[in-house]
Amino acid sequence: MVDNAATLVASLQSALAEEPDLAHNPAALARRIREEAGVISDVEVLEILRRLRNDTSGLGLLEQVLARPGITDVVVNGPEDVFVDQGNGLQRAAISFNSDAEVRRLATRLAISCGQRLDDAQPFADGRINRDDGTSLRIHALLAPPSESGTCLSIRVLRQTNTSLDDLVDNRTLTRESAELLRTMIAARTSFLVIGGTGSGKTTLLSALLSEISVDERLLIIEDTAELRPNHPHAVTLVARRANAEGSGEITMAQLLRQSLRMRPDRIVVGEIRGAEVVDLLAALNTGHDGGAGTLHANSLHEVPARMEALAALGGLDRTGLHSQLAAAVDVVLTMARQPDGRRLREIGILTGNPVTTEVIWTTEAGPRPGYQNFRDALAPRTHAPPAFEPLAVEEDTKPDAVTGNSNLHIPAGFDGSLDNFRTGEIS
Repeated sequence: MVDNAATLVASLQSALAEEPDLAHNPAALARRIREEAGVISDVEVLEILRRLRNDTSGLGLLEQVLARPGITDVVVNGPEDVFVDQGNGLQRAAISFNSDAEVRRLATRLAISCGQRLDDAQPFADGRINRDDGTSLRIHALLAPPSESGTCLSIRVLRQTNTSLDDLVDNRTLTRESAELLRTMIAARTSFLVIGGTGSGKTTLLSALLSEISVDERLLIIEDTAELRPNHPHAVTLVARRANAEGSGEITMAQLLRQSLRMRPDRIVVGEIRGAEVVDLLAALNTGHDGGAGTLHANSLHEVPARMEALAALGGLDRTGLHSQLAAAVDVVLTMARQPDGRRLREIGILTGNPVTTEVIWTTEAGPRPGYQNFRDALAPRTHAPPAFEPLAVEEDTKPDAVTGNSNLHIPAGFDGSLDNFRTGEIS
């Protein structure tokens, strides 16, 4: 690789700014590379083109770490401090930037791609980028100052998942006992929350559970970023949108929840409950839309009531109202945890009473606990399969009506197909 690759890439970026059409002419770009670099091999030309593409429209130096399988997070604490998480905690990556200015250029470009502003007057920004490979990136950038270590970047890799419950049993996230209980819950239209910390597998478990829902039911999924991809033929996903740099164009989760109620949902699912939308979700679950679900950032079952109180307050619902709604809307809480040997369903709990109290009925270490069998027995009578949508039967000897072209349609006597005499009292 030529020693002045970074300088050459910067020169090419300047050329592209002056001649945008060059971006669509790789041969012309290759000629310019050879003119500026002098003696250079074909392999080096291709590498320069790759770096130019990554630095212009991709994530630059970070593309090579994002290409690794299983990457969930990339954080940059300055030009020489890059860390990645492949599911086993943050570890230092064997790459570094040439300068903080290079990190800042990348951060600024990513912020612009998210429709956000990032400069000295607005030194932090966050947003989402959807990539061609189906992944989404949640981006947060912070300039120096206020950062003392240089420009900081935090990138969360969001991958849509369609893992099944059987897959989760195979990789030991679930036991066979817990998987069967979860299937019974889904069939019984039990409303539930999946909780856990960042990267604990909440979304993966929720997606697998949604795949167990009867194909005759219509799912309305509301997300901040599209991550859920259940194996289900009738799932509709609505994705929230942040305001742009001018402060317009925002579509909130709460707005989408209200819209979903008009879309004939059988079940309503919120990918991640993080704000005032909790009020609309609980209201929906308490108006005939049982079997709903969502995820929540909480580390244990006992944190759920307080966490829900805090979120409900953002939507103007007081503590008394929250407990009344929560007691009627949510039955079960599933707690996920990231452990050294992988992600696990740590415990299953239930919510009872008003004010709501919590009770653990199953743990991965001890199995069933007091209350487990009573809960399971209570599910059985509620288990049912919703009636299938049957196509309308049309008798073979039924011929279309001469006026309307429709079969089995009653036409009032005296109606000849025109609207001239279609007034009250003229057709009997």
